[in-house]
Amino acid sequence: MKFLLWLLLLVLCWPLALLALILWPLVWLLSLPFRLIGISVEAVFALLKTLLFLPARLLGYRERP
Repeated sequence: MKFLLWLLLLVLCWPLALLALILWPLVWLLSLPFRLIGISVEAVFALLKTLLFLPARLLGYRERP
């Protein structure tokens, strides 16, 4: 889908399409730290959830899916 949108942009405005093609790896590299922070925060919340529900699980309660 992204490729088809890029092709449409290439037909409509080829300089902008080429600029997007050149800048996309730089944007991806700049977004990597934010993705790593997001993964870390998600892991911390999963750990907290596990710790909070541990007593209930030890007593035999099972979460519904």
